[in-house]
Amino acid sequence: MQAPVAPKARLEFLNTRPPPNYVAGLGRGATGFTTRSDIGPARAAPDLPDRSAAAVGAPGQSGVGRGRGKGPGEEEEEEEAEDKGYDENQKFDEFEGNDVGLFASAEYDEEDKEADAVWEQIDKTMDSRRKDRREARLKEEIEKYRASNPKITEQFADLKRKLVTLSAAEWDSIPEIGDYSARNKKRRFESYVPVPDTLLEKARQEKEHVTALDPKSRAVGGTETPYSQTPDLTAVGEGRGTVLSLKLDRLSDSVSGLTVVDPKGYLTDLKSMKITSDAEISDIKKARLLLKSVIQTNPKHPPGWIAAARLEEVAGKIQTARQLIKKGCEECPKSEDVWIEACRLANPEEAKAVIARGVKANPNSVKLWMQAAKLEHDDASKSKVLRKGLENIPDSVRLWKAVVELANEEDARLLLQRAVECCPLHVELWLALARLEKYDAAKKVLNKAREKLPKEPAIWITAAKLEEANGNTAMVGKIIERGIRALQREGVQIDREAWMKEAEAAERASSIATCNAIISNTIGIGVEEEDRKATWVADAEECKKRGSIETARAIFSHAISAFLTKKSIWLKAAQLEKAHGTRDSLDTLLRKAVKYVPQAEVLWLMGAKEKWLAGDVHAAREILQEAYRAIPNSEEIWLAAFKLEFENNEPERARMLLAKAREKEGGTERVWMKSAIVERELGNTVEERRLLDEGLRLFPSFFKLWLMLGQLEERLDRLPQAKEAYELGLKHCPNSTPLWLSLATLEERMSGLSKVRAVLTMARKRNPHNPELWLAAVRAESRHGIKKEADILMAKALQECPNSGILWAASIEMAPRPQRKTKSGDAFKKCEHDAHVIAAIAKLFWQERKVDKARAWLNRAVTLAPDVGDFWALLYKFELQHGTEEQQKEVLKKCVAAEPKHGEKWQPISKSIENSHQPVEAILKKLVVTLGKEEKAPEENKH
Repeated sequence: MQAPVAPKARLEFLNTRPPPNYVAGLGRGATGFTTRSDIGPARAAPDLPDRSAAAVGAPGQSGVGRGRGKGPGEEEEEEEAEDKGYDENQKFDEFEGNDVGLFASAEYDEEDKEADAVWEQIDKTMDSRRKDRREARLKEEIEKYRASNPKITEQFADLKRKLVTLSAAEWDSIPEIGDYSARNKKRRFESYVPVPDTLLEKARQEKEHVTALDPKSRAVGGTETPYSQTPDLTAVGEGRGTVLSLKLDRLSDSVSGLTVVDPKGYLTDLKSMKITSDAEISDIKKARLLLKSVIQTNPKHPPGWIAAARLEEVAGKIQTARQLIKKGCEECPKSEDVWIEACRLANPEEAKAVIARGVKANPNSVKLWMQAAKLEHDDASKSKVLRKGLENIPDSVRLWKAVVELANEEDARLLLQRAVECCPLHVELWLALARLEKYDAAKKVLNKAREKLPKEPAIWITAAKLEEANGNTAMVGKIIERGIRALQREGVQIDREAWMKEAEAAERASSIATCNAIISNTIGIGVEEEDRKATWVADAEECKKRGSIETARAIFSHAISAFLTKKSIWLKAAQLEKAHGTRDSLDTLLRKAVKYVPQAEVLWLMGAKEKWLAGDVHAAREILQEAYRAIPNSEEIWLAAFKLEFENNEPERARMLLAKAREKEGGTERVWMKSAIVERELGNTVEERRLLDEGLRLFPSFFKLWLMLGQLEERLDRLPQAKEAYELGLKHCPNSTPLWLSLATLEERMSGLSKVRAVLTMARKRNPHNPELWLAAVRAESRHGIKKEADILMAKALQECPNSGILWAASIEMAPRPQRKTKSGDAFKKCEHDAHVIAAIAKLFWQERKVDKARAWLNRAVTLAPDVGDFWALLYKFELQHGTEEQQKEVLKKCVAAEPKHGEKWQPISKSIENSHQPVEAILKKLVVTLGKEEKAPEENKH
């Protein structure tokens, strides 16, 4: 047996800790390589434990790590880890815990995704529960921080408020703050160095004028500038400015100051501008290369040649462009566009030759023949070219139209006769020929046209116009009716809207009978039975807006024939006649209307009023008598008859009519009121009081009677009785604003401000959200000079009635001048379409002398509220100051037409006894005078 070999002694360094970044075998080049099987699947591996001897071994474990093998303890640990499924020695993850190693090798599937989404939703829900508390805590912390660390502006806020109490003298006594900044404490060292003589000498030489050439320049004949001489840049700039001013002087007109530029020369200068920037030159080179490729690869492509020629034109190479387009004409001789482009680029002398070659190559091209005609300068030459074109293209409608436009009437008729033979399916040529022919020949032409074009409605309409023009109006309706039947037989769909447009066109051509015939035969086509009335009225209104009055009249006429007993259609038609017709036509229509609708009060009253306005009072009386026979118990008829007599200074007749009306079933409250007005007009106070007492016994809830009773007592200077009348009236009519205002005014006369406050406070409690009562309270305080209380009341009023125009307008007038603009902006945002606010803003523009804006806003106010006379008075006063006589007359005319009846300042003047029979124009002028006195009153009080 062989003797056993003694084991080699283990080297000492094998038991020590390896140095950092040690890789075994790297020093001798024994480096291994890694394959995919060594790496494993392509996902993150768990952190492996440190297997170094120092990390795992202990002082008593000297046998661990012999060579590259594993110790017994290590093998046991690995087996135990395999049994558990994870390794206890791996790193602990703060978020996942030990599970990071447990599930690191598992796949992330849809269930995991769903679970993560559920947990994320739970986290969000829990977070939202605590959100309010968290935000409140954060807000509290911020407030604590700001309280403990205030800003400098907050620290001195109370001191800033106290600055209001400083007087002007105290302001002036405050010393000026000095400059104590650090940069000015240390004065920098400033050194003063004298200017060298060489610099002064150089400056002198540059400024001096030299009359002799430099020797170097003289040697070359004075054509070279010596390099050593520095140019004076200031002088160069002055010279350029001089040249520019000379050019501008040449272009400008020294007399009128207007610029006179030759447009042709200007455009020529623009065309001659060269492209100089590198970017544009680079773009042109690229485009040139691309287009060159296009025309080489596909030389039969016309747009490529045109684009290449235009590129050269833009680049300023017009000759190259002409050569390119010439090649394009050779390659694409059948292209119209290439020939037209060549004609455009060619010289004026060569353009005719170019287009001649194009026409020769394309004898059937309409565009080329038209271009050839454009190049001619006189009509004869143009006509010659076009006729030559018609020899080649006899069926071209465009050429026929062009040659007819150039011919005289006789030649045009002959040309059109030939044209309809060559183009029998073109309706415009037939209609043009019919217009040029006489009556009999035109009828034959239209008959031939109808045979050739049986589906063309324009032929039938032209035939109707022809008959109307020759006085045969009876045939017009028959022709239109026959034409519609013929078109329907041919399968043509009758479009109602299109035929209405034809009717409007006929009206513009003064063919009224044709217009009426078209409407009467087509207005009902395609309209449901139940929709006819609304549709026809809407059509008439649209025609009226477009200015087609005869068409609208025809629609109403047809609607009336279908709905003879409909009051609304008669009324619309009467309004159309009143606005756009004559008095006779309106009278005829109204007489016809009351015949079919005898119970329509408004039609009777309109007829009577028109007669009265025309000055025929007798005819107005007759109409009202007929109306009374038709409607015997109509209050409106009675009152209209009373007004007719009262306005024509017939008080006895008016009194008799009202007495009869009171006898009829006791009359109505308005009849009793009018009766009292007549007695007040006649000055019969006893009878007036009797009528008012009797009327109040019958109608205690009619506030106007109580108001008239109180006014009667005030006129008689019986103030306690007037107060009693107002208080009794308020018991029966607690919601009557005029009664409350009258009582407040009376209390102001009798008792003073304290009583007025009590009355208006009670009124506001009974009638909340009433802007007129708030305004009365504000004005009462202002009249007594208590501005602060007035401002407080106005603020409360705007809080309770934020959308009241009269309150906002009064607020603008009460505000100090610097604040009015802001206040008007706020008012306009709240009440954009309120006439009172618009008028208040107009007054601001008026005060600022912005005449055009003030006029526009005042016109807007009277448009929004034409029934308020105050706005008309403002506009008329404005025009008296800033307008012309025509503008003043226009305002008067519009005001008379609007017949205003309301207004805070208008009603006291219009309803006073002395003005009861005055016309609108006189009341307007009186109100303007009153407004002028009110404006002067504050100035007189100041003086």
